[in-house]
Amino acid sequence: MKRRAILRSLPAAVAVPALASAEGSLASEAPPSPPVAARPVRMVLGCQRGPTDDKMLAFFKRHGVDHISGAPAGGEDAEGPWPPDALPRLKERCDKVGVALDMIQFPFMSSSHVDRAKRRAIMLGQEPEREKELDEAATIIRQCAAIGIPAIKYNLSVLGVLRTPAASGRGGTKLSTWHLDEVKDPQALTRAGTMPAEAAWERITHFLTRIVPIATEHRIRLACHPHDPGVPAAGLNGVARVLGTVEGLKRFVDIAPSPYHGLNLCLGTVAEMLQDPRREIHDVIRWFGKRDKIFNIHFRNIRGRRDRFEEVFPDEGDMDMAAVLRTLHAVDYQYMVMPDHMPTHPDDPGGHQAFAYGYGYIKALIQAVGTET
Repeated sequence: MKRRAILRSLPAAVAVPALASAEGSLASEAPPSPPVAARPVRMVLGCQRGPTDDKMLAFFKRHGVDHISGAPAGGEDAEGPWPPDALPRLKERCDKVGVALDMIQFPFMSSSHVDRAKRRAIMLGQEPEREKELDEAATIIRQCAAIGIPAIKYNLSVLGVLRTPAASGRGGTKLSTWHLDEVKDPQALTRAGTMPAEAAWERITHFLTRIVPIATEHRIRLACHPHDPGVPAAGLNGVARVLGTVEGLKRFVDIAPSPYHGLNLCLGTVAEMLQDPRREIHDVIRWFGKRDKIFNIHFRNIRGRRDRFEEVFPDEGDMDMAAVLRTLHAVDYQYMVMPDHMPTHPDDPGGHQAFAYGYGYIKALIQAVGTET
């Protein structure tokens, strides 16, 4: 039998190598394609810790943090409007050391509880104070556009960050904890009184319809933080937290259609909304990421689920944070990824050790994802 006939009679798995050796290497006839280059990772390590002074900026630079959300003197919960030169001076200070000021926060829209906040007229619906805050927001947007600060984060919160007594973590750390069934006096009202969902949506919509067109005109991204944590639909302390569910966040981004209206997507806070964070977080990222509605990432992990969780170091929670970063890369997320709410310890006053750990963890994951094809 001729050689070709013999080879045709052999199984494919045997015949192909045999043919290659008998008649010359197939590889020599068709050179292998060059390896496919990995798509560049556009997200960057960031941080929002204050105060944004020379000491903190030096700390950022030592740990490879070249992008931040900063705040001028007076911080993110200032009693009144910033002086006109506050943002230009802040930008100059950051530029001097090579740290990009990618974001600031409206000074009257922090995550503080309404009973501790100095100003909260937008969510309280108080006039004429609300109009003054809206005018101040518009002024800040215009100033950011003039000096090159591309984004502003903010909260539309009344109850602030709700927590129950801390749990113990590894190495004697304390973990920020929320156990809904341990809340004391859940019916007690704040100075906001009763705020049903309809009232909350009306005040949120009033803000968005006034401010998003101004941000769009000046090309400044507005990034809203979800409510942390979500509470039962009937509310807690008389207040409905409408941005405490994924459906609420979807409704929120649709209120004022604009490429400059989106989210400061806190992964920990979103995980707190879910029954199975490890599995469900990816669908959330894909939904908002494919619509270009993610403008900042808080890279937080939890152990637990909706209504019962502890905030832990990013490597020990229920979510696979490497897989989470791959999903962010898959939707071509391009802004900051920052640690937040790290566990605390008496030997680490100010949390510098914990955040340094967070910086290294995030930076390593970004570099690792960047090498994957």
